Amino acid sequence: MSDQSAFDTDVWTLTRFVIETGRQAKGATGELTQLINAILTAIKAISSAVRKAGLAHLQGLAGSINVTGDDVKKLDVLSNDLVINMLQASYSTCCMVSEENKELILTPKDKRGKYVVCFDPLDGSSNIDCLASIGTIFAIYKRVSEAEPTEKDALQPGNNIVCAGYALYGSATLVALSTGAGLNFFMLDPAIGEFILTERNVKIKPKGKIYSLNEGYAKYFHPSINEYLKHKKYPEDGSAPYGARYVGSMVSDVHRTITYGGIFLYPANEKNPKGKLRLLYECNPIAFLIEQAGGLATTGTQRILDVQPDALHQRVPFIVGSPDDVNEFLNFVKKHQ
Repeated sequence: MSDQSAFDTDVWTLTRFVIETGRQAKGATGELTQLINAILTAIKAISSAVRKAGLAHLQGLAGSINVTGDDVKKLDVLSNDLVINMLQASYSTCCMVSEENKELILTPKDKRGKYVVCFDPLDGSSNIDCLASIGTIFAIYKRVSEAEPTEKDALQPGNNIVCAGYALYGSATLVALSTGAGLNFFMLDPAIGEFILTERNVKIKPKGKIYSLNEGYAKYFHPSINEYLKHKKYPEDGSAPYGARYVGSMVSDVHRTITYGGIFLYPANEKNPKGKLRLLYECNPIAFLIEQAGGLATTGTQRILDVQPDALHQRVPFIVGSPDDVNEFLNFVKKHQ
């Protein structure tokens, strides 16, 4: 009988994968590899902290509210510090944008490199205390300024992303990563402390069977959205209705959408006329990954990656998923225009 748990002696770790793809890029200096490795170290540390949160008394509120009006959890603060410190120590960033910091974070002069990182250190942190899945999201850009870094370096459209990814702290810790040549999934093997390539060139289904949004806000939705939802629940052609799934942790909802297909929506509503999710460190990285997997990401009127940001914490409506599902949603929007 063959041993199913035989050791793979030629294992593809995330580090190896990044080095290999980096070598194929023209004029590569290894700086991006250094940067991604620094992010991975932070992700491993956050993963460990998330697993120990209850035991180490990291649950609960830190007693403050962040720049975008969310209550800050203790784990948020820890995760933010971890990411900032690791990125600055990688000698590859010039500035950063974090959900937790109002202003642009400048890397000390002696540690500066050529990249800009926009990140949400712990997305969905309102779910920490109930042990639902949470995540980390990041997008990496090349700086555009020559001298002192400015907000202009961070206010780039998603089209300019060099690399983006998210970490999902669920039943296992997973990293989804793309450097612009397809989407790949890596799973953390706690025994060796490395992320192992588990799925290469991931593709989203053209059409799914699940819709995902907070329907509690239906009262505040635009009529086009309520009409679309009615169509999903009571299909006029007699086909099976869509299933509804909503965790309230975007990384979790998006990861399920990529895995099973379907559509995820956080549209604008009367309470949040510009939408709720932040463009720089939530929507852009996720839109980049979804498009790499063959899906679509839109505000309802514009492709997400084409939006020119005008503020660090700008919010936009966000609809992503399988191409057929997103296009069907857009047809309902057009009908009401």
